[in-house]
Amino acid sequence: MTQRILKVNKLIKREIGKIILLEINFPIDIMVTVMKVEVSKDIRYADVFISVLPFKKGEEAKKILKEDVYFIQKILNKKLYMKPLPRIRFVIDGTGEYVGKIDKLIKSSR
Repeated sequence: MTQRILKVNKLIKREIGKIILLEINFPIDIMVTVMKVEVSKDIRYADVFISVLPFKKGEEAKKILKEDVYFIQKILNKKLYMKPLPRIRFVIDGTGEYVGKIDKLIKSSR
């Protein structure tokens, strides 16, 4: 991965995290965290991996983000001065759920 792509990943992760925290209204029982961002090699698309707690509310959170993706993209366009600006795609990151399952198995084996 090039230095530029690494910097763009970091920048988009930080800005989308702020936007989700301040601008998007989730139900009170849902917590969303941006885990990582992977920008395509041509910087046309950015896959934003999100972690959702509780895990069973993941699809609901993704639906809310999909409905607000144009609003998020608009804010991002105003904050970042780069060409091209990647189009956002949200992906649920399952590593938190996986870690939870492993932790549960370890505790039950004792």
